[in-house]
Amino acid sequence: MPEPSSRPVFRCEYRGRLDHGSAAQRAAAVDRCAANAQSLMDSGALMTVALYFYGDQLFLYYEALGEPVEPQAFLAPLDPLLARWPQKEQTCTWAQMYPIYWHSVPRDEADWQRPKPPVRRCGRIALLRHETMFEYCYHHFAIVQEGLLQGDKYQFISLHEDLLFSYFEEPRTYTNIRRDPERPSRAIDAWTAVDPEAHFIPLPGSNGANFLMLPACFALGR
Repeated sequence: MPEPSSRPVFRCEYRGRLDHGSAAQRAAAVDRCAANAQSLMDSGALMTVALYFYGDQLFLYYEALGEPVEPQAFLAPLDPLLARWPQKEQTCTWAQMYPIYWHSVPRDEADWQRPKPPVRRCGRIALLRHETMFEYCYHHFAIVQEGLLQGDKYQFISLHEDLLFSYFEEPRTYTNIRRDPERPSRAIDAWTAVDPEAHFIPLPGSNGANFLMLPACFALGR
C-alpha cells in the first residue's frame, strides 16, 4: 500500500437505482464492483468506498486520491442493471449528489488517513419536506460556512432531489472545519430555532427518526 502523501482527496456521493436483473445477477455484480474498488484502493487511487441500499436504490460514498475518479471506474459491472437518470442534456446511471454538509475539509491524503480502521462505516438517508427543503439547505450551508460546529471528521451529507444521503464513521472523530474547538457555533442556534424536526418526513423503518440507517452492499477502506 502506498504511504500517505500530500495528494488531494476528492469526496463524492452518488445515487443509483437498480432496474434490471435477478437477485443473483445483482449480487454477482456487487461482488465484482467490490473487488474492483479493492483493487483501486490497493493501487492508491481510492481511500474509502462504501455502497448502501434502500430497496432498489443505491447510495455511494467514496474518496479519490490525487485526481477525481468516476463511479464507472469500479462500478461498471452494475451499469447494465441500473436505470438512467436525466442529468442536464443527457442521462447517466449514477446521479451525482450535491454536497451540503460536512465537519472537516481534507488538507491532503496524509491528513485524511485514519489512525486505525473505524469500527463501522455507516450510511443513512433522510427525506425532506418540499415546503421546507431549501430552508434546510440554507441553514446547513450557513453552518458549513461558519465552520465552528463540532462533528464527525468523516461525515458527509449530500442532496439529490428531496433525499439526503449521509456517510459517517464510528467511533466518531470530533472536529470542526476551522479546527478550532474553543469557539461556539452561532449558526447551529439559528438552525435549532426553526424546528429541525419539521423539515423531515420519517421513512418506514426509521421508528420516527429523521435519518434511516442503511445496510451496506460493501464498505471498504484503508
